[in-house]
Amino acid sequence: MVVYKILPRTVWSKAIEQGEFAGHGIDLEDGFIHLSSAQQVRETARLHFAGQTDLLLIEVDGEQLGESLTWESSRGGDLFPHVYGVIPMAAVTDTYPLAESADGFLFPESIQNR
Repeated sequence: MVVYKILPRTVWSKAIEQGEFAGHGIDLEDGFIHLSSAQQVRETARLHFAGQTDLLLIEVDGEQLGESLTWESSRGGDLFPHVYGVIPMAAVTDTYPLAESADGFLFPESIQNR
């Protein structure tokens, strides 16, 4: 199972230096790391990241997160993946630049059909 996190490149660079991602912004306020499934990530980008630049889409192997990954009701009653803990770098399977165009965000082909 693959889940996603959208972050500014500068925040991700710090996480790489630390060897794990412990949250940013609203994650720290809420006490868990907000993630999205492939079906949810486009709407997450539109609602929370419009107009921002130098973003990365972080792809995470949810199975490597173990019991720290839970699915909880959120926006519109949908179940969203949340991490209670940290995301170790070993769980990150890829990162992609995430740019916005006039038609919305440009996502990598690898998640187009998920």
